[in-house]
Amino acid sequence: MPPAHQAEAAQSRGAALELLVHGVGGTTPQEMLGDPRITRITGDATAAVYRRTEDVGAEQHPERHRDGPVAEAYCWSNLTSGNGSRALWLLLLPFMVVNLAHWMRPGARGRTRAVRLYGVLVRLVALTLTVLLTAAACEVALDLVAWQCAGTPECSAQRSWLGFLSTHQDGWFAQPGRRLAVAALVPAALVGLLWYLSNRTWSAYESQRPLTWDEPDSTETDEDPDTDVVAESGPRRIRPALGRPGFWYGRRLVARLRAAHTAAGFLTVAAAVGSTAARYDRDAGSPVPEAAGALFETALVLCALFVLAVVCHRGRSERRLDNRVDRAVTTFLPGAALGLLLCSVVYAGWSRPRWVSSGTLPGEAVFRALALGQGLLVVLLAVVALSLYRRAPEPRTTLHGLGGPAVAMLACALGGVMTGGIAQRVADWLDGPGTPGMGAGADIPGPPVLLSWQASVIPVLLLLLLLPVLWLAVRTMRRARRLGPAIEAEYEEKRPEPGRTRRIARTRATAALTDSAPGILGLLSGATLLLGTGAVTGSWLAGEVPGLAMDGTGPFVESLAETAQSTGSWLTGFGAILFVTWGRRAYRDVSARRTIGILWDVGTFWPRAAHPFAPPCYAERAVPDLSSRMCAWTGRTRGRLVISGHSQGSVLAAAAVWQLPDSARRRVALLTYGSPIERLYGRWFPAYFGRVPLEGLQRSVHCWRNLWRATDPIGGPVRIDEGRGGHEVDRGPLKDPLVYGRTAEHPLPEPVLGHSDYQADPVFAVERAALLERLGPVLPQQAGAGAQGGGAPDGAARTGTDQGSAGRSSG
Repeated sequence: MPPAHQAEAAQSRGAALELLVHGVGGTTPQEMLGDPRITRITGDATAAVYRRTEDVGAEQHPERHRDGPVAEAYCWSNLTSGNGSRALWLLLLPFMVVNLAHWMRPGARGRTRAVRLYGVLVRLVALTLTVLLTAAACEVALDLVAWQCAGTPECSAQRSWLGFLSTHQDGWFAQPGRRLAVAALVPAALVGLLWYLSNRTWSAYESQRPLTWDEPDSTETDEDPDTDVVAESGPRRIRPALGRPGFWYGRRLVARLRAAHTAAGFLTVAAAVGSTAARYDRDAGSPVPEAAGALFETALVLCALFVLAVVCHRGRSERRLDNRVDRAVTTFLPGAALGLLLCSVVYAGWSRPRWVSSGTLPGEAVFRALALGQGLLVVLLAVVALSLYRRAPEPRTTLHGLGGPAVAMLACALGGVMTGGIAQRVADWLDGPGTPGMGAGADIPGPPVLLSWQASVIPVLLLLLLLPVLWLAVRTMRRARRLGPAIEAEYEEKRPEPGRTRRIARTRATAALTDSAPGILGLLSGATLLLGTGAVTGSWLAGEVPGLAMDGTGPFVESLAETAQSTGSWLTGFGAILFVTWGRRAYRDVSARRTIGILWDVGTFWPRAAHPFAPPCYAERAVPDLSSRMCAWTGRTRGRLVISGHSQGSVLAAAAVWQLPDSARRRVALLTYGSPIERLYGRWFPAYFGRVPLEGLQRSVHCWRNLWRATDPIGGPVRIDEGRGGHEVDRGPLKDPLVYGRTAEHPLPEPVLGHSDYQADPVFAVERAALLERLGPVLPQQAGAGAQGGGAPDGAARTGTDQGSAGRSSG
């Protein structure tokens, strides 16, 4: 090597760090670092940075690590799948899904008002889900148990635990209003539990203030509300939404939404109790003054309007760290709603000796209004999303910008299945051998007719989905057969094995199914909207369950309607029971808990911007952790850093790089592998990970490399145009398996790795070394500079020679 090049190479030797970030499912720091002896550098039991014990303080002796960077592992798995109680968050799945819809809007250019309208509509859909859940609890506790069963001697006589509420005992609680007041404890306790869980996680996640850096002020661009112009000397710099200082700090909005949704829940219970009593006072010459009911209902309406105003008024504030909490709203609103609930209990408990419960509570109108309202909101959301997409169309965007409305419809369907299933099963249990709603042989009238109609369309929906699923299966098999010759040619195998070829081809064809998910979701959501509209119309016109509404239409149609009704009823009940069973199993089984934790790894990446009762956003802890560690380490050591992210960890890594100030970002390289950053996030969340933000990341980061395989069902290429002034990003598809058959270097058959173990490919080490080389010479380390950047004491430096692979980050 010429002397000049030797001097340059010697100059480039210095502190080098690889910060590993694992993917979905989590892994231990011992597995990531390949060493059982580890030391926590910074962090706590929930999320922390670890090193091999022998690498602690390695920055003080960079000459001992000439063969590779020092490895650090950031372990965040306990944020999503730590203890068993978190598996019960599975019951909050509809809330999590509707929160995703908020972030799925298309990119916006010059449509600030449309963006705000989109956010308002999603928040209103989320509010209807809270009301739906509370109304379902009221339907079970107030209507089915307290009103129908306790008011029917045939039903209450078989339930000894209902004795003190039963009419045949003629006790103090036998009056309908007092039975409703006692039963209101159940839905009120549910709302209180949701408030408690949201408040506890808010204190642990949204209220944790991230570190701030001295950065220039920014303003929103008129052309694109998703980006800011950073005011600084020299050419202007565009900052994407994920780079805003307050993006991962949703303290104020979540507090407001939590107050509004808690109040909405309490108001729903108050309306179910108090309005029933007010209706009786107006119609039956009650001893209670009619004005009391009118005053109560007026206060109820005013408080409900205030809840709507709070939900619609303010969205997220991302351009700065907003530490304010609207104390008047967060304290007064839930307190006022709870006060109205207590007033409704006192009002309903007023003595009305002649009041007798009969039929059902007016839940039919409530559930019908909720179903119509959700359908209308989803349609309006689709109109706004289409208008945004047509202004700046991106060919890779899911469903031409309709991904958000489709997911919002899915959230409503999940909420309907869970709430309707519970009501149907409780009604069947209370009614004994009879069938609720079918008249003869039934002890109680049963749940609202609409729930039976909605359950009846579920078998039809599953039959409609059967055809595209079969078509996808056939297409996958045909694709696998077509891939066979290409795979054998790729490996240049002289004596191919048909079985080996089929396994590789089948893995590649199956991995491609991920790209078909938008079509299935679109079909499912569209069919759900149409069938749900039909269910509302049928229940309104017939006023009876499908099995009775089709009487006289012919034996075949009657049998078909009864079959759909009974099958759908059991399917909804089975779905609700399945959620509870999964949660219970995950609480006891660590492996099942980890599997369910994968769902949260994907679904809870985004902040709670629409529904405050959704599971908390782990990225609000993980992204500031990573950006703080990178900024502190590069500032202290002036060294080179590669942040290496696998799967979901690559998304966290990219988000953390966006948060870095320019001075730190220039010393950082990004290595992603098995990354869904474009294949999933770019298509489903185009405003934040679409082509424009990813091209901006490519230009702002010093260097970036993305590795992917054709056998990976999750990761894929980034698809950035290299002709736009940036560097090449994608490297792939990598060979998987590495070799086709047995060779001298690989005497045993190599596995098809798919989404895991990217470090096993020699390309990984080559690309990591190339990134460090591209970071160029480093400045000499300042005297006395701390090695850790996180306050950890220096330890013994490593004395070994070849470090080899820095570590693993696959989850």
